[in-house]
Amino acid sequence: MGTLGVDLAYHKDRDYQEESRLFGVVASMIGQALAAHRHLEDERKKLLEENTTLRQELRERYDFSNIIGTSGPMRQVYEQIHQVARTTTTVLIRGESGTGKELIAHAIHYNSTRAKKPFIRVNCAALPETLIESELFGYEKGAFTGAQARKRGRFELAEGGTLFLDEIGEINPSTQVKLLRVLQEREFERVGGTETLKANVRLIAATNKDLETAISEKAFREDLYYRLNVFTLFIPPLRERKSDLLLLADHFVAKYSREHGKNIRRISTPAIDMLVSYHWPGNVRELENIIERSVLVCDGNAIHGHHLPPTLQTAEASETVTSNSLTDSVQQFEKDLIADALKTTRGNRAKAARLLQTTERIINYKVSKYEIDCSRFRA
Repeated sequence: MGTLGVDLAYHKDRDYQEESRLFGVVASMIGQALAAHRHLEDERKKLLEENTTLRQELRERYDFSNIIGTSGPMRQVYEQIHQVARTTTTVLIRGESGTGKELIAHAIHYNSTRAKKPFIRVNCAALPETLIESELFGYEKGAFTGAQARKRGRFELAEGGTLFLDEIGEINPSTQVKLLRVLQEREFERVGGTETLKANVRLIAATNKDLETAISEKAFREDLYYRLNVFTLFIPPLRERKSDLLLLADHFVAKYSREHGKNIRRISTPAIDMLVSYHWPGNVRELENIIERSVLVCDGNAIHGHHLPPTLQTAEASETVTSNSLTDSVQQFEKDLIADALKTTRGNRAKAARLLQTTERIINYKVSKYEIDCSRFRA
């Protein structure tokens, strides 16, 4: 790394060997300090390179061109993302649970001018009402019991970038007031603090809640709703974009085949029919979970109907289609109902009639018709 040079005035009694040893120790200490500094500098450069790489990967991963779907409703969503991404407008994403609202929020951020700045996500439903305010705005030391040091809130952490508030319909009324101020004035104070902080943050909110009903029930502020509802994106449920279902299924098959080391190449036709006929109440998230399960239990190179969970097993697929007529089915149900009532009343027909809210004459007629042996209930 270098050389340590020392000039000493000559003195006949000086122990040059001892002083050389001393300066050798000093040189070694300086060398170690320089080595540590060089190591820290290398680590810093490495972290900066990794950070740049990760940001690029995130940008490519959440590019809206990578969102799967070619149906009409999704093409409309792509057009709206393209319109709003390059702006700083507040965006409200609405849709059922599992439709991919967070994915859309990522796509908006990483295609905006704030892509190099932080993307901070907050699930408002997952935070207790007593903590949501301090999590969003931070707090000062001593603001409440347990606040042993100042903490920066999510608005501060997202400075210059994007703050994504998921399930915003679950925020309590007191926090709604402070959030409204941030949206209007672009400033806030930490809990327990007096210093006013500026907020250069783009807000993206998402909810699966009917905010209009929440407003009528006084559970959500109307003025906050209008501040959030600047640009609204409606994400269609999976049942309204069935043409995208196979694209999504193939994508998840490839994804989880790689993750679990499987060689699954396709989904069989009967399995496809089962997927298409299902109503998908859990939307894309439910489809992803079902495909992952199917990949795990599949022992070949194709997913078949029996690999899908029981919720998708239709009568045709499971070969359990009933062959009874409606009359026969109703009679069997009626016979079982009367037998169960007689069992409860230990064979007493009058009590069974009262239990079924009918007359004893009708019960006697049905007992005779269905040849029910009342004596076996009397034991």
